[in-house]
Amino acid sequence: MRDVLGELVKAWRLGEPAALATVTATWSSAPRQPGAAMVVHADGVVAGSVSGGCVEGAVYELCREVAGSGVPRTARFGITDDDAFEVGLPCGGTIELFVEPAGFPELGVLAGEVAAGRPVALLTGVEGRAGRHLVLTAAGRHGSLGHDRLDDAATDDGRGLLAAGRSGLLHYGPDGQRRGTGATVLVTSFAPPARMLVFGATDHAAAVARIGSFLGYRVTVCDARPVFATAKRFPEADEVVVDWPHRYLAAEAGAGRLDARTVACVLTHDTKFDVPVLEVALRLPIAYIGAMGSRRTHDDRLKRLRETGLTETEIARLSSPIGLDLGARTPEETAVSVAAEIVALRWQGSGERLTATSGPIHGIS
Repeated sequence: MRDVLGELVKAWRLGEPAALATVTATWSSAPRQPGAAMVVHADGVVAGSVSGGCVEGAVYELCREVAGSGVPRTARFGITDDDAFEVGLPCGGTIELFVEPAGFPELGVLAGEVAAGRPVALLTGVEGRAGRHLVLTAAGRHGSLGHDRLDDAATDDGRGLLAAGRSGLLHYGPDGQRRGTGATVLVTSFAPPARMLVFGATDHAAAVARIGSFLGYRVTVCDARPVFATAKRFPEADEVVVDWPHRYLAAEAGAGRLDARTVACVLTHDTKFDVPVLEVALRLPIAYIGAMGSRRTHDDRLKRLRETGLTETEIARLSSPIGLDLGARTPEETAVSVAAEIVALRWQGSGERLTATSGPIHGIS
């Protein structure tokens, strides 16, 4: 939804009719995740996507209806519908959508928090309290889902999803009972971009920084050598830090600036740098830790890491040699290999060629 927020605010501030379609749930091979959104303006201009192209035409018409009537609606497209092939989703996926008028009073708070880079969550009633909104910020909450008890329960659960950087549905009784049905709330999380920490100011690091930025990470390159760690050499990085990698990583962790989505790529090729930073990294609850080097380097590194007192469970989290086996030779090809491993681990992909696998392409949601 982040990519259509500007269009939402534009329509709201101008008082123009528009509709917002948000994916609330998916099954089988549906290409987009919950939280994906599309905005349709009164003049027919479209922003965003809910299916990667499969059902956009049908959703477009539904948005035009809702923009005109002002009445929110839910819809499902997929193999269970008689007209699945007609709307363009014959691949077997199913998506559920909530379509609502685009303007609501809490939108200004939401946009302001996102623009400031602060974590914020939008809670939308999609059943039972359809069309009501609650915005959760670090300082408090704004709006209401229509009942105090529901607001309290959804606030607690919504903050949990926001902390994990996840979007999803919450189900309650009609007045917020935790054991019950009748009220469904969509939580759309706007967490700051996940971080990619690249240690080592090398050509491979420059390529990894480029692809990390392309994937949407906030990229930091860190190296203790000021002659190599310069912004000019790493233009795609969000920041370039001159510091010993282990000292920088420990400071960032101590300041609470890392989370469970953070990935770390150690590309130094130098024992005095990579062993200390890996010792710190392998004790942190971050998503991915990879280190570059030959198999001989890897074996020596494992010996040194065991000497630091790391447990076998901690060491087992290390991806080394880094990346998937793509036969990569150049820094750019190696960066693709590293990115592929990070994506595969994030979504539990096998790393196999799709022609050699069976079942849903996108996994079961």
